[in-house]
Amino acid sequence: MSKLIVGTSSLAPISYLGLLVLKTLKIYEVDSEYIKYLSNFQEHLFFSDGDKSNRKYIGIILDINGYKYFAPLSSFKEKHKKMKESVDFIKIRDYAVININNMVPVPDNKYKLVDIKGVKDINYKFLLQAENREINKQRNRILKNASIVYNHKLKYKDSTLLGKRTNNFSVLESAYNSYKKC
Repeated sequence: MSKLIVGTSSLAPISYLGLLVLKTLKIYEVDSEYIKYLSNFQEHLFFSDGDKSNRKYIGIILDINGYKYFAPLSSFKEKHKKMKESVDFIKIRDYAVININNMVPVPDNKYKLVDIKGVKDINYKFLLQAENREINKQRNRILKNASIVYNHKLKYKDSTLLGKRTNNFSVLESAYNSYKKC
């Protein structure tokens, strides 16, 4: 099982199921140009050059196999009400969903902590606060599922349904390493 270190809090780490975990998960934003770069290597990425080009990519950061992995949050939609949760799809109540199968490695200089207190739009601020609380309530399950998905993809590649819908972490780690050299 991969060692996971979650978040970048100054809080002391705790141990959970053999994983090293910081006490809280935080919400981060990833640079859209970096997501655009990775979209050249992976079809599962949610990147749009159209009118969504100003889209913010927010999610949580997990340390897996020596890489910081960004697990994206997506807005909760009507279709999510009917969908069952699975190892790679976690509902954050009716606020958002985490698509663990779409997580990507990200360099330290390509993500930043979302300053929830500094958000001017009060409704968005309350949404981010609620998402953050719920993410931390589900922290242990998120960590466990991220490790399962990562290891499953490495072991089974595309031979299972989960493998087919999951990003190719080996390809993405290679793209990440090439990006860091530039």
